[in-house]
Amino acid sequence: MENHTKEKLQDPTMQVSSLNCIDLANDDLHRSVVSLKQACLDCGFFYVINHGISEELMEDVFEQSKKFFALPLEEKMKVLRNEKHRGYTPVLDEILDPENQVIGDHKEGYYIGIEVPKDDPDYDKPFYGPNPWPDYDVLPRWRETMEKYHQEALRVSKVIGRLLALALDLDANYFDTPEMLGKPIATMRLLHYQGVSDPSKGIYACGAHSDYGMMTLLATDGVMGLQICKDKNAKPQKWEYVPAIKGAYIVNLGDMLERWSNGFFKSTLHRVLGNGQERYSIPFFVEPNHECLVECLPTCKSESNVPKYPAIKCSTYLTQRYKETHAELSIYNQEI
Repeated sequence: MENHTKEKLQDPTMQVSSLNCIDLANDDLHRSVVSLKQACLDCGFFYVINHGISEELMEDVFEQSKKFFALPLEEKMKVLRNEKHRGYTPVLDEILDPENQVIGDHKEGYYIGIEVPKDDPDYDKPFYGPNPWPDYDVLPRWRETMEKYHQEALRVSKVIGRLLALALDLDANYFDTPEMLGKPIATMRLLHYQGVSDPSKGIYACGAHSDYGMMTLLATDGVMGLQICKDKNAKPQKWEYVPAIKGAYIVNLGDMLERWSNGFFKSTLHRVLGNGQERYSIPFFVEPNHECLVECLPTCKSESNVPKYPAIKCSTYLTQRYKETHAELSIYNQEI
């Protein structure tokens, strides 16, 4: 099966997935909701167009991302990720599919989350608090660009959140409360892939996984690599490439929304295979408030369809998932 995957990577007739495309400028709300709902039932992946983020900002954020990853390793290690999961993650830091991976992902990254002021009661909580930033003299305008993009991506996420609420037969503003997306955990991650993969040897650019949170907005540089597996229980697993559409987001649902919806909406396995080319992408992970209790939504349960998952606090769930997939920070202290 693994060798078959390797052959498909080199095969020009490789399987390519077709996904629904949601136009955020479409006046026909009903049509958008129906299309979104179908995508969420089918595989939890879809495209979003006309989101209102300018091409100039997109190009700028990718340009600034490339500048950071081009820095010497010692410079990048000055902003090594902290215990709040902010900052630089070196190559091999993350292992998402330990059953099939012999070493960690062949990618490096940089986490940027929401900053709250020191006098905010949430300041000390695991997923809020300050971001480490590269030195201004080394990368002028870098922080400014990233903060602007973070705000814009969060705005788009809230628009999609309203469509998701309607697709779940909830009020459009259901997720807009302070307990949910009114004060969310929202983390963008800059990623740089080295183009390395050999599935037959357990080497992946990014191992197979489903995302942890509510949803992810993915911007890419257009280099092919992302694959999805619509049926994770199939033997052998069937992987399909998801092509980038210029100016569009690839959006996917996370495990938290699958739990919330009682398994009604899908959080799908995905991975990245390198093809020798460098690849840059920027996923934007959206989760509800730190204190949000994720439990079966009222419209997703009945006497004959009881809740499948126990209620869990958002921060508890995220902390558990990050710990399972990232290297212990102490290993870097030994190396420095």
